[in-house]
Amino acid sequence: MPLQRTLLACCLSVSFSAFATPAGDLPLMPWPQQVELPRSGGAYQLTPQLTLHISGDHLEGAETRWLRRIARQTGWPLLPTDASDEKATIRVQIKEAVDPLPQPDSDESYQLEVNSDGVLLEAQTRFGAMRGMETLLQLIENSESGTVIPYVTINDQPRFAWRGLLIDSARHFMPVETIKRQIDGIAAARMNVFHWHLTDDQGWRFASSHYPQLQDKASDGRYYTQQQMRDVVQYATQRGIRVVPEIDLPGHASAIAVAMPELISAPGPYSMERGWGVFKPLLDPSNEQVFAFIDTLVGEVAAIFPDPYLHIGGDEVDPAQWNDSPKIQQFMRDHGLKDAHALQAWFNQRVEKILEAHQRRMVGWDEIYHPDLPRSILIQSWQGQDALGEVVKNDYRGILSTGFYLDQPQPAAYHYRNEPFPQGLNGEDQVQADEQAQSWAFTLPRLKGSAVQGSFTLIEGKEGWRGFIDFNGKARRLVQQVDWLSSSQVTFRVDTWMGEVQPVVTLTDNKLTGYMLVGNVRYPTEGGRLAQVPSGIAPSLPSPQQLSENLKGGEAALWAENVNSQIIDTKLWPRTFVVAERLWSAADVNDSDNMYQRLSAIDRWGAISVGLQQHQQAEVQMMRLANSTDITPLRVLSEVLEPAQYYTRQHLKFQAGHYNYFEPLNRLADILPAESEAVRLLDKQVDALIANRGNRQAANVIRQQLQRWLSNSDRVLPLTLHNYQLHALQPQVQQVAILCRMGLDLVATLERNQAYGAGEVAQMQEKLDDAAEVQDETVLALVRPLEKLLRSVK
Repeated sequence: MPLQRTLLACCLSVSFSAFATPAGDLPLMPWPQQVELPRSGGAYQLTPQLTLHISGDHLEGAETRWLRRIARQTGWPLLPTDASDEKATIRVQIKEAVDPLPQPDSDESYQLEVNSDGVLLEAQTRFGAMRGMETLLQLIENSESGTVIPYVTINDQPRFAWRGLLIDSARHFMPVETIKRQIDGIAAARMNVFHWHLTDDQGWRFASSHYPQLQDKASDGRYYTQQQMRDVVQYATQRGIRVVPEIDLPGHASAIAVAMPELISAPGPYSMERGWGVFKPLLDPSNEQVFAFIDTLVGEVAAIFPDPYLHIGGDEVDPAQWNDSPKIQQFMRDHGLKDAHALQAWFNQRVEKILEAHQRRMVGWDEIYHPDLPRSILIQSWQGQDALGEVVKNDYRGILSTGFYLDQPQPAAYHYRNEPFPQGLNGEDQVQADEQAQSWAFTLPRLKGSAVQGSFTLIEGKEGWRGFIDFNGKARRLVQQVDWLSSSQVTFRVDTWMGEVQPVVTLTDNKLTGYMLVGNVRYPTEGGRLAQVPSGIAPSLPSPQQLSENLKGGEAALWAENVNSQIIDTKLWPRTFVVAERLWSAADVNDSDNMYQRLSAIDRWGAISVGLQQHQQAEVQMMRLANSTDITPLRVLSEVLEPAQYYTRQHLKFQAGHYNYFEPLNRLADILPAESEAVRLLDKQVDALIANRGNRQAANVIRQQLQRWLSNSDRVLPLTLHNYQLHALQPQVQQVAILCRMGLDLVATLERNQAYGAGEVAQMQEKLDDAAEVQDETVLALVRPLEKLLRSVK
């Protein structure tokens, strides 16, 4: 964004609190805890003669790396210099020299001041200096008058100590250079943990010197040597990033079964697993060789990865092999273990002792949580805030990953709203004496797995409508934006483990029909009215002290069923910055419009300064799909498309029998951004036009955008004929043209303050419903704003 706009918007503010919460317009993400700008504005002008001096600690390679980053941002050839601290343009002063290895409690605070004397970055430790330098690099702007940094004073430190990113290298192998680039991104987002998922059913990626059969038989030749892993640790350490390795135990063990079937609970032989899902092989807790194997393996892992934590996985244990084994069943009786959960807890106790002997603390997913394990363990929750709340209430430590799964294409705003703290109801679910309530049961069938069932209750009070929803087995949630589209049709939204869910349902007599929009995909829904308001499960709310002491932060997760090294950056960036802000910045930094504005600047900065390849990877794949270097028609088409959200794509592959390693990731759906930014902005203009039918500026913006997409249809259609991988998109190309013409007509009708007859409305709604169907794992996002327009002219 232009510096002039930045300074103009901020010149009247004198402190962070003076900004309209949450943040100002500076291109910063995560937003710092305190930002002060001088009333008079101003900026420091950089020149190619700039110098950088670091004092107080030796940061190996940092000066060269940082100057190289500035060179990429400015285009200047910069070299390290011997400038003194007093004369340097950028002075980095570190108060305390500490061990270079980052720790869970490392001090990451910093203070940054930019004024007419230059730049001063002060930090207690090297880790704060590294975080502060990323902030400084984001502030560098190439303006009309030159390269400048706005005058500013920043005092900053993270809200949470654990801010990580999980990358799955087991399902699709990620080369070392790919991993290092993501570590650069982690550091740029001021995160501090790289969680490396090294083993799973589909591959063993950790080269073991004691058990070489693991990588020889169960990796397809794609694994990391011990030297490569040490190199990654060193690379991360130089950037202040912890590396937490994950070795899955006792489940997700199909790869172990291939190499060492003698450790598995049922006899082999086993072959390499090529499918995705949850599989049977489990380590045998009754076999002492298993624990000798784990002890040796943990020793190898600990020798390479110095972080105090080691992740054992522990999730998705299918107990079939344990239940079917007479030997293991007798073992359970001998040890007083009543079921598979108790056996896994017993197993984990043994493993925890092994970790302790190697000076490592256990991290695992929700399933390892058990009162027999010490409180030194850390629970990573994929089951959500309810499960995490129970962990924290019982004085165990936890981090959140639910709602931060980046392999699921979800809107950035959904991740942004995903507050790690459990949220209370504050009595909003209580029906008062003068209020009316109606409750409805629903069933939402999914493409894979059991249907989602529950109920919602809508309450009409003095201040309008509000409501709550009860998904079976889950804590009650308040819903947002209850809107009656007609006397019998209602919509609202609620954030869930599936993503944002927006029902559009018709309630007549005792029958519920319609659909629930799960992310951007319509799932048909049916149900009926309940005679009374149901009882529900209250959210698990720890005390403020428990939250402060035990909720350590969170991790974004990138599982690799639908991700390989050719498209990984398109999945991670820039959305990881959104998760990073939720974990770094204050809780009231939560304005989504402001976030999107800054995210656009960070997207550009990440590609230029950090070297992230989200745009490069997408362009390469589009050239392949277009059979041409002229990808403009395909790029314009992609503006109105989104990948089907939630797990819809995985479930469609499962239904088609393609949910496996051999399914190529070579279609347009594989490189589309998680959400259409162009449609999101168009939707804002539609809101403005509906609010004020005389808003000619909004009307013109809408018309120009629709005309652009309409004109592109004739150019992109031939491309869908020239590559078989685009054939399935031909109907959507034709629908784009139909919808754009409809939208132009709707805008004209709205401006004339006219309305359509019921028959015309029904015909247009039918076209929108047809266009809303998932095609080739994509969704036509343009449907959403046009449906708003149609509703406004009924």
